[in-house]
Amino acid sequence: MNAPATAELPVVVIGAGPTGLAAAAHLIDHGIEPLVLEAGPAAAAAVREWSHVRLFSTWAEVVDPVAEKLLAPTGWTRPDPATYPSGGDWAELYLQPLADMLGDRVRTGATVTGVSRAGRDRIVDADRDQQPFVVHVAHADGREERLFARAVIDASGTWATPSPAGGSGLAALGEQTAAHRITYRVPDLKDPAVRARYAGKRTAVIGSGASAFTALAYLADLAKSDDGAGTKGVWILRRGISGSTFGGGAADQLPARGALGLAAKAAVDAGHVDAVTGFRTEAIERDTDGRLVLAGEDGRRLDAVDEVIVLTGFRPDLSFLGELRLRLDERLQAPVALAPLIDPNQHSCGTVYPHGHRELSHPEQGLYLVGMKSYGRAPTFLAMTGYEQVRSVAAAIAGDLDSADRVELTLPETGVCGGAGLFDAPDTQQTDGAGCCAPAPQLIRLAAPATVAAATEKAPTGGCCG
Repeated sequence: MNAPATAELPVVVIGAGPTGLAAAAHLIDHGIEPLVLEAGPAAAAAVREWSHVRLFSTWAEVVDPVAEKLLAPTGWTRPDPATYPSGGDWAELYLQPLADMLGDRVRTGATVTGVSRAGRDRIVDADRDQQPFVVHVAHADGREERLFARAVIDASGTWATPSPAGGSGLAALGEQTAAHRITYRVPDLKDPAVRARYAGKRTAVIGSGASAFTALAYLADLAKSDDGAGTKGVWILRRGISGSTFGGGAADQLPARGALGLAAKAAVDAGHVDAVTGFRTEAIERDTDGRLVLAGEDGRRLDAVDEVIVLTGFRPDLSFLGELRLRLDERLQAPVALAPLIDPNQHSCGTVYPHGHRELSHPEQGLYLVGMKSYGRAPTFLAMTGYEQVRSVAAAIAGDLDSADRVELTLPETGVCGGAGLFDAPDTQQTDGAGCCAPAPQLIRLAAPATVAAATEKAPTGGCCG
């Protein structure tokens, strides 16, 4: 079958999440037809999976301006810009209406299984850039389809590929066989069935980001409730704990994000959570009662737990891009030009330099990884960053390089990034002293459980403070 002329083809957008839908809106704004392919049963399928969790960004920061303009003729109005949506709010009140406006341009239940150049695998050079992209799609009803595209924007995110519990980046020994007692998501403790799973139980939380903070705060709330007596959290950290571990606190320019770290600290201080530092999980074993025992690379074995919540970040699924020529950083798996700008060893989400189509480009012309997918394994992504990315990329595809190169973005600084806030936390006021740097880190010494002799190790300095 001969491929059609490239200029007549749509731009295929992979993923109908916040960044993918915004990409479609920006393409339409440039007179380019998008085709959005979503693997889930509905738009924003990944966001819906954490519908119970509150964002630490306000409505003003999670609605794309061009998408809002596209929605205006329908009578849609943005919710109070000063309030904080939950994931469910974001999906139902903004993302679904945007997908509805896009209509047949969004196809759900459509999983992209491969992307290449028409008639060219990754080896062939001849006329490569003149060939359209070919996209293979598997539909939920079992059908397979081949589509052609003038360009491909991969906004599929990283939600489907969480990182494992193992401290070496690989699954811990026994992790797969213990899967029925492990979750890689923040549990919805308002769901009675989920609540019963953790109430009165001892639960290990592995991770040090905002999602881990959320889980710790939820477990602490459960421990304080009438039906949660005996609930205990065990916080597993691969590094030590210092004042910066909990983010920017009151100095955070995103107040809900700062409150999140403070809530996690309060859970530890109140004794609802024990912290185990410098622990890299090597194996997940079972004791004689069938409970789980975490064994560390240093030989330590922790007291048994009933459940494990693994919140160690995410990683990109690059499997369906295997026939394309990517240029990725060897550490972060992000585009080479973008990687040094988002390195979590040096940056918080507020210190990421504005970037656009040039930093997101690859040797495969017309291919862009955007949104969380573009950040690879870096956890410092904010929705505003994705919206600016696709604004620049859409302009570049349209040939408007002046607009594409005019990248401007001001992000809230300090604190932790890449997670969500507490849905039911009271509003938090920003202090007058908010700015780039949080207060100077102070070493916090926490008593480890009696069976664990864990030394507290100071975390490395990073972020905008340098």
